[in-house]
Amino acid sequence: MTDELKQGLPAAAVLGPLAFSFSVLARAAGWDAVEPIVFSVLAFSGSGQLGALAILSVGGSATAAVAAASFLNLRFLPMGVSVAPALSGGRLSRFVEAQALTDASWVAAARLDGTFDRRTLLASGAVQYVAWVLGAVAGALVGPRLVNPDTLGLDAVFPAFFLALLADQVRDRRAGSGPRPASLAALAALLTLALVPVAPPGIPIVAGAATALLALASRPRWRAAPGEPG
Repeated sequence: MTDELKQGLPAAAVLGPLAFSFSVLARAAGWDAVEPIVFSVLAFSGSGQLGALAILSVGGSATAAVAAASFLNLRFLPMGVSVAPALSGGRLSRFVEAQALTDASWVAAARLDGTFDRRTLLASGAVQYVAWVLGAVAGALVGPRLVNPDTLGLDAVFPAFFLALLADQVRDRRAGSGPRPASLAALAALLTLALVPVAPPGIPIVAGAATALLALASRPRWRAAPGEPG
């Protein structure tokens, strides 16, 4: 096994069980066996899929679910721009290669000079994708027979996963003025909680995410610290 493939194994070990939990929870929410599998094959996004499922599970609209998933995945826009020079071929080839971009593959492929290793990005992303799809298939087909979401506490997957993402995002080393990530997270959380009693399901999450995004967009452009990808 090449070193590039090995780079994706730690993340794959986490994504497989997470995808399994996603499919089990989707089945418990009334989805048939095919829906979580197709969603996982096409989307390949832990945050987006869990966010959409969380909204749909409480009666939220498909529009709110799509909006929430889109906001959660907007971080891939600047990440995609940063890895673009490392991709090769025409537009279609580069588009296909970009599908290997995940948080873990982005980190694994990053070099100290701010560039990215294409082989590591593709190999790491491919390993994670296989683990994600296999986990989703297992969860959709056999998960409901093996586990009870309530007994194992799989409903805690949603908050635990997003808290892990949040903890990583608020550790910001960027210089410059403007609101800090921790302040943005607190603002979004307060707005979300305030809207829960009065807004339709899903709208509080969308509003909180949009508020944090707009505030973050107002921050000045920053320069990467020495040795930090940027």
